[in-house]
Amino acid sequence: VQLQASGGGLVQAGGSRRLSCAASGRTFSIYTMGWFHQAPGKERDLVASISWNSGDTYYADSVKGRFTISRDNAKNTVYLQMNSLKPEDTAVYYCAARMPGTRPYEYWGQGTQVTVSS
Repeated sequence: VQLQASGGGLVQAGGSRRLSCAASGRTFSIYTMGWFHQAPGKERDLVASISWNSGDTYYADSVKGRFTISRDNAKNTVYLQMNSLKPEDTAVYYCAARMPGTRPYEYWGQGTQVTVSS
């Protein structure tokens, strides 16, 4: 599966941004999807994930209550709604896909930059 992330940009602290990740291929609906972020000099960390049927979601503690992950399998797209953005949310955001279970993420999008100004 190929992934294309979009929606990044410059936003003021307290603002909102919605990221999208469009996937190619007919098997999108079986994948667990995740959003990661990577700030300069830091590791790439998982921000949120969603199961194939949206039944299970995960959020990093740093974004709980502010970010919402969702997916539309009919459109082969996963979203990350980011509210109440903070300067520390500034990073490159990547979408990724993996098979259900404990498989590692094996498909990655190209990343989209989100910059939050104070």
